[in-house]
Amino acid sequence: LIKSSKGCLMLELYQDKSNPEIFFTYSHWENDNDLENYRNSTLFQETWTQTKTYFNDKPHAWSVDKLAFH
Repeated sequence: LIKSSKGCLMLELYQDKSNPEIFFTYSHWENDNDLENYRNSTLFQETWTQTKTYFNDKPHAWSVDKLAFH
């Protein structure tokens, strides 16, 4: 469902190799406005409410800019 959100170009789920209880998501959005619209959406609220019940610790989130292109 998240991948079908306006502006979501990519969404991937990763698991830490050393600790199988650690997961990361990596997403790429067309622009900051699309990401903010998703963060303010009902889908985000519903997904986050369900997902955070699985956390053992405080989650971390970053927004980054790509500096080099290949």
